[in-house]
This record gives sequence, structure tokens and C-alpha cells, in this order.
Amino acid sequence: MIKGFKDFIMRGNVIDLAVAVVIGSAFTALVNAVVSSIITPIVALFYQENKDGVAGPTVTGLYGQQVTFPIGDLISAIISFFAVALVVYFVFVVPMNRWKERQARKAGVNEQKEEKLPTEQELLVQIRDLLEKQKTPPAQ
Repeated sequence: MIKGFKDFIMRGNVIDLAVAVVIGSAFTALVNAVVSSIITPIVALFYQENKDGVAGPTVTGLYGQQVTFPIGDLISAIISFFAVALVVYFVFVVPMNRWKERQARKAGVNEQKEEKLPTEQELLVQIRDLLEKQKTPPAQ
């Protein structure tokens, strides 16, 4: 029973998913703190906050109302995503892939490269050539 559980846990997709969820949720708080304390003030240098505290370019709408595009929130989300993805990839995915490769080498598994399949265009050329050969009458 323990061996089955170990096999289940060591399966790549389960590990990757668990790592992404745990690290993503833990690292998000740190990234959000950095963004809110550094990036948002930088955005506020260029755009004045509206009455709701949202910084970004303000445009007058069709009915005379002021519409603010929250650029600070967009930049925050982009930075958060890339920071979390970067940490998960380099801290967990890369070492896990290396570990799997070592385990495969220990087990004697050789990953042979599969023969490259022809492209659709190459197949169409071959079919055309075969059809042309069938059309020509045999030489007498």
C-alpha cells in the first residue's frame, strides 16, 4: 500500500500540480507586497489616483463621466504571474525533471528519438509523384 502511494505521489503531474498550488499561494503574498510597495507608487508618480484610490490614465466617457483605467492593477497582476511562474519553474520543475532523468538512467531506460514523420506537404508531393507514375504508360 505504501509503495502504491509513493508511486502515485512521485508521478510527475501530481508533483507539478501540488508544487504549483503550494508555492503559488505562498509566493503570491510576497509578490503582492513587493508590487504594492514598489510598483504601485511608481505608477502613482505618472498617474494621479482617483477618488477610489485607483491610479491610471483617466478619460472622459461618452456621458461626461471620468473613467480611470487601472494600469497599476494590470502591472501588478503581470509581475505577480511571471514571478510565481519563474520561481516554480526554476526551484521545482527543473530539479524534478533532472531527478526523473537520473531515475530513468538508473533504471536503464533509454529514450530513443522517434523517427521524424514527414510533413503534410512532403506527403502530398509523394502522393503526386506516385499518381504521375501510375498515369504514364509503360515504355515499349
